Amino acid sequence: MDVIVKPLVTEKMTDMGERLNRFGFVVNKRANKLQIKKAVEELYGVTVEAVNTMVYGPKRKSRYTKSGIIEGKTKSVKKAIVTLADGESIDFYSNI
Repeated sequence: MDVIVKPLVTEKMTDMGERLNRFGFVVNKRANKLQIKKAVEELYGVTVEAVNTMVYGPKRKSRYTKSGIIEGKTKSVKKAIVTLADGESIDFYSNI
């Protein structure tokens, strides 16, 4: 099971990373906090102090087309906010 799906690189998360030393990731829905902590420490070589998780449910969407109304929903997502120890940081752009 791959624990980390992708990092969250948004304006809000980048600002939080600089000020509060927190970084966001989209993670597998079955992963728990201990697995997320271990995966981040192994992947980026940092010390994790805390992990906060949140699960976003799917949203219903509909659009109007020539053939009628098309209805569906988005995927549900689990996000993790990881707080690192003082003096440590993650650089997502280092290997571009």
